[in-house]
Amino acid sequence: MPLTRKGAATKRRIVEGAAEQIREHGVFGARLEDVMARTATSKSQLFHYFPGGKDELLLAVARYEADRVLEDQQPELGALTSWEAWWQWRDKLLARYRAQGANCPLHTALAQLGRATDAARTVTCELLAQWQRQLAAGIRHLQADGATDPRLDADREAAALVAGIQGGVLILMATGATTHLEAALDSGLARLRGPATGCATGCAGLAGS
Repeated sequence: MPLTRKGAATKRRIVEGAAEQIREHGVFGARLEDVMARTATSKSQLFHYFPGGKDELLLAVARYEADRVLEDQQPELGALTSWEAWWQWRDKLLARYRAQGANCPLHTALAQLGRATDAARTVTCELLAQWQRQLAAGIRHLQADGATDPRLDADREAAALVAGIQGGVLILMATGATTHLEAALDSGLARLRGPATGCATGCAGLAGS
């Protein structure tokens, strides 16, 4: 049965409260009692919306955090229509992960669920597929404008960018440094720009293109 507007708002409030609890205290600090206190909900309300208990709530939090990964890159990610736009997206993405640092709430929620579970795998696949589609759309726009090599496989280049970003994020989580993430982004953009224009000086020329 579809939720009423009030019910949907209550469910979202619980998910957001649980996400905040995990961000502040880690997944082991996200007791259902704390989430209920934080969101002013009763035990019966919580189990009404999440009958599977903590695991179901964690899955909802993982989906919420996955959506935030893409939302935090907007509107730039959805408007990659010029090299200036790509540069702005690159800067916004780096700023997001610098602010996040070594703590990744999405990784925390997925790790608690178990990365090999069908639920965790579905959340991850949905996130990566949406991300890749938006990047591929931006690459195709550049190709249509003659701003990048039309022979490039847009889907494959987008997949490589996503893989590089995720690798950089994993290293960031281990070291606290964004060096590898920045290198992956700049190398990916340099490849799209092609050998003639390149990014030998750290892609500084992109912003003025």
